[in-house]
Amino acid sequence: MDALIEILTNLHPEVDFDTCETLVDDKIIDSFDIVSIISEVNEEYDVVIPAEEIIPENFNSAKALYALIKKLEDEE
Repeated sequence: MDALIEILTNLHPEVDFDTCETLVDDKIIDSFDIVSIISEVNEEYDVVIPAEEIIPENFNSAKALYALIKKLEDEE
């Protein structure tokens, strides 16, 4: 989870990713950020986030995104 928080903090250092659960809903991250996050997650965790998983619920919080990463790791 620390690596994910670092990825997110590099994009938006002003956000507390440990507590924020409305990243997409409150437009804190946008589609360009999501593309960057997907790329960085792919490199860091060696998982590919499929198109059907690119939904607001999976990107609204660091916890949700980390849960998705773990799920994808388990499927490999």
